[in-house]
Amino acid sequence: MKLIILILGIMVTFFTASGQTGSIYDYKVTTITGDEFDLSQLKGKKVLIVNTASKCGFTPQYDELQELYEKYRNSNFIIIGFPANNFLHQEPGSNEEIATFCKINYGVTFPMMEKISVKGKDIHPLYSYLTQKSENGVLNASVSWNFQKFMIDENGHVVGYAKPSTKPLSDEIVNWIEGKQQ
Repeated sequence: MKLIILILGIMVTFFTASGQTGSIYDYKVTTITGDEFDLSQLKGKKVLIVNTASKCGFTPQYDELQELYEKYRNSNFIIIGFPANNFLHQEPGSNEEIATFCKINYGVTFPMMEKISVKGKDIHPLYSYLTQKSENGVLNASVSWNFQKFMIDENGHVVGYAKPSTKPLSDEIVNWIEGKQQ
């Protein structure tokens, strides 16, 4: 009996010390059309989560995001866009307006979710997980502006992020998708 308790204690210590305290699979979000999207359906895929805006200097990144998605979507990779109006009111539109803007101007076909808050008192729970080491076990990464990119591994864990100015087709992101060391 003492041996079992000792083994359980070691296991708890190991899993607590390993850092990861959950995954994106613990979250459900809402698509831009109002449907529930369970992130657990992404198991086994690398995921690039991006907060987006329609009236930002980085908005043209939608072109490269779409190109990246088309190139790797059949390679266990997906992009998920989260419109947010947290920075200088650069995403003022409704979900319907945002969806139309993305489709007409950039041909976006990767999944877009409903508009959320990515910082502040009303931060969406997923973004709380992504940005706080106390929740993701890896890093603190406050969202600094539109088009910050979070890299999630095939097990749903945060493995890094790219600054808003980092282009979607950058070596940093492409090498991560392809599994190349930097």
